[in-house]
Amino acid sequence: MAEILAPCGSTESLFAALRTGADAVYVGGESFSARQNATNFSDDELEKAVYDCHVRGVKIYLAVNTMLTDEQLNKCISFVEKACELGVDGLITQDMALVSIVRNCCPDMEIHSSTQMTIHTKRGAILAKELGFSRVVLSRELPFEIIAEISELPVETEVFIHGALCMSVSGQCYMSAVIGSRSANRGLCAQPCRLPMTAVSGKEEYVLSLKDLCGIEYSDRLESAGVSSLKIEGRMKRPEYVASAVNAYKSKTLGKDYDLSLLESVFSRSGFTNGYLDGKLNKDMFGVRTKDDVIASAKALPQLHELYRKEYKRSRLSIKCFVAEGEPLRITAVDENNISVSVIGEIAQTALNRPCDEEMLTKQLSKLGDTIYELESLTAETKGNPVVFASQLNSLRRELADKMDNARAEYFSNSIPFEKVGLSLDFKRNQRQLKPTIRISVTSLEQLDYVDKNNVEMIIMPLSLAEKAIENGFDIQNVAVSMPRFTFDEDNDFQSLKKLKARGVDKINCTNLAHIHMAKELGLEMHTDFGFNVANSVALQELRDMGVTDSVVSVELKVSQINRLCNSLPIGIIAYGRLPLMLTANCPIKQSQSCAKCQKSLFDRTGREFAVKCSKNHGYVEILNSDMLYLADKLGDFDVSFIRLDFYDESPQRVAEIISKYQNGELSDTNKITRGLYYRGVK
Repeated sequence: MAEILAPCGSTESLFAALRTGADAVYVGGESFSARQNATNFSDDELEKAVYDCHVRGVKIYLAVNTMLTDEQLNKCISFVEKACELGVDGLITQDMALVSIVRNCCPDMEIHSSTQMTIHTKRGAILAKELGFSRVVLSRELPFEIIAEISELPVETEVFIHGALCMSVSGQCYMSAVIGSRSANRGLCAQPCRLPMTAVSGKEEYVLSLKDLCGIEYSDRLESAGVSSLKIEGRMKRPEYVASAVNAYKSKTLGKDYDLSLLESVFSRSGFTNGYLDGKLNKDMFGVRTKDDVIASAKALPQLHELYRKEYKRSRLSIKCFVAEGEPLRITAVDENNISVSVIGEIAQTALNRPCDEEMLTKQLSKLGDTIYELESLTAETKGNPVVFASQLNSLRRELADKMDNARAEYFSNSIPFEKVGLSLDFKRNQRQLKPTIRISVTSLEQLDYVDKNNVEMIIMPLSLAEKAIENGFDIQNVAVSMPRFTFDEDNDFQSLKKLKARGVDKINCTNLAHIHMAKELGLEMHTDFGFNVANSVALQELRDMGVTDSVVSVELKVSQINRLCNSLPIGIIAYGRLPLMLTANCPIKQSQSCAKCQKSLFDRTGREFAVKCSKNHGYVEILNSDMLYLADKLGDFDVSFIRLDFYDESPQRVAEIISKYQNGELSDTNKITRGLYYRGVK
């Protein structure tokens, strides 16, 4: 049976999840959690949480799923060591540095790939398995059929079944970071997608705000398809939300009735959507939190409290009693795991009236009240006419339950040895090179009309454009094929790449893990893109060990952080272009316009215009920044091997002008530019 995995952003939410039947929970510590605004757990609270979960046979996973920088690595290592000591059942991460930490220091620790890693294909899941992940948390944009295919692989799959849907593919959203310096990849997303955004200037729309997901109708099918875990989103939500969601999904898996209207009343955005599970995109997926939604939630709270007022019964005890005149009362309990505990009472006296019997013992010892236990059976052996008072039995019953709690916590404990070996953080940098080489990314062959290819180290172009280039006799010696950032047809992409390889293409620009798997299979030279969110030297070393030639580092790093990175693997930056703020499988413009009338732009509430780059053949679009990233006059600040200039709708003449400006370190000829996050950084 697929586990019901509950979000717990506080001790109160953990209490609600455990008392409504969660099979597993995921929590965050005070650091490295992608929900930094949740209350989260101190070390002491985490220790108590592990105990409370393991008493109940519930697994507890710790989210260490923020992007890590070099200055955070030592603290992260200590945090992982603490997690091993406390006995958490697994770590959730997006950063390859944590994979290295676990492999070297605590190989017995289970690791799950966060949804921030954008794993959405079979090859991505296979490579994750090869890297050491026992479970992959799949992107929320997948239809049931693709989820089922991936779930056939020898790696566990975890699927979001309920809660908030981000418009952007997780791990690929930089809107909050670029606009307000609050990074989603570091757990501080400001949710700008919930603010007004429109495809028609001056009109108030919310084309980036999706309704909450409710996939309860798909839970049985997902379980039958082999999904290991059904994940409820909501570490920022209140305990009542957690209780109602766990109760509904647990009831569904057990074939019991559940109240969908109650689930909707606790939190929704004008109702629910089944998201991408049916493979259909429609306007009904969009919604905002209204005043009526808030009122409905307030009215539902008293009823929701009742859901977790009593403990969820998780264990049935078989109890044996021995009672004899002149001997101590002895009681033994055995649970379904054959865990046995015993208590000894006072010496039994001779009964003056009614002696103690099995009926009396059953009546008193079955009163297990607000514990996780129920009585399965009771047998009693009595000698003579002993008497045992109810008060003594009540006391022994409580002692028996406490002992069983401790024994079960020990039975389910998961303390893992940790040894800091094989992991060096003594990073050495090679000598600074005089000037970085220039690479360009283009969207059309015409953009290359005035480019002197001797001044460009590499030309990056998408699959379809590379195919066109070859048909037109273009020299592809220094061309790298850029793979789709998201795809619903991986096999087709692979076949296209394979044909390009046969025609002379030997370089690939990998935008996610799956492309590394493809490149290895085809023997291509690998270059990884910004979507890998590489922000530390250990992650770079991991990529190097996988055979990657070089990598673009995260666009969220400051200059000083970039310059401290170990360059045993050559690194580069995006130095020009409209930074992609969102990657989304759902077109925001289609809400109000047809493709024929599409102007490929969105407008925020301040009137700023954001270009929308369409890759509909692959099923996604990218929302680009309103301002142009420009660093030609700042290149001396960066210690990198290469820079990349990303061209979108620039004319051929403009492409040549920009390349010349970067060669000569010239100032921008327009004021509408940004330096990105390289100088102001993120929180």
